[in-house]
Amino acid sequence: MDNVNHPTHYTSTKIETIEIIRDKLSVEAFEGFCIGNVLKYVTRYKLKNGLEDLKKARWYLDKIISVQEESND
Repeated sequence: MDNVNHPTHYTSTKIETIEIIRDKLSVEAFEGFCIGNVLKYVTRYKLKNGLEDLKKARWYLDKIISVQEESND
């Protein structure tokens, strides 16, 4: 089980939940969603899941970077 990159509760269907969210939102809204998650995980990491939450924040930041790179291609 990989709680950071592919949590089982988000991968139980053929299409991963993050891809459904991305498909339904505009680029700007999806980036806002990701930034909100970065902020959530960074601000709570000391109180909840420590390093795992920092890795989740990085995962969402990397997702924003990949969206930006795709839009610049």
